[in-house]
Amino acid sequence: MDIALQTSPTLEGPPNPTRGLPPLKLPWEIRAPEVPHHLGWLNYWSAATARLLKFPDPSRDAELLTRSRRTASGGWIVQLTDTPLDLDDPAHLDALLRAYARFPEIGGRAAP
Repeated sequence: MDIALQTSPTLEGPPNPTRGLPPLKLPWEIRAPEVPHHLGWLNYWSAATARLLKFPDPSRDAELLTRSRRTASGGWIVQLTDTPLDLDDPAHLDALLRAYARFPEIGGRAAP
């Protein structure tokens, strides 16, 4: 439901997400197929997506790297939290908000 609120227009206009999550563009409004539509607990980023996101950056991604692994094809599996994402858990919500702040391209939020 939270992701739906991030992308769905409301009667009043643009999306109005809860919990401080950023509004995201609809998939067809995102400029390139390498740009992830949203973040989840487990994220697969191809090598092209990782390059676009500038991931990993050891100075900024140390915490994420503890729960990430590189695939044989050069992509990445990135896990935001140790246990499945629960937005009622303040630590999980904080991890998600930090990841959105770190990767403004996700959801088409960064200017081209």
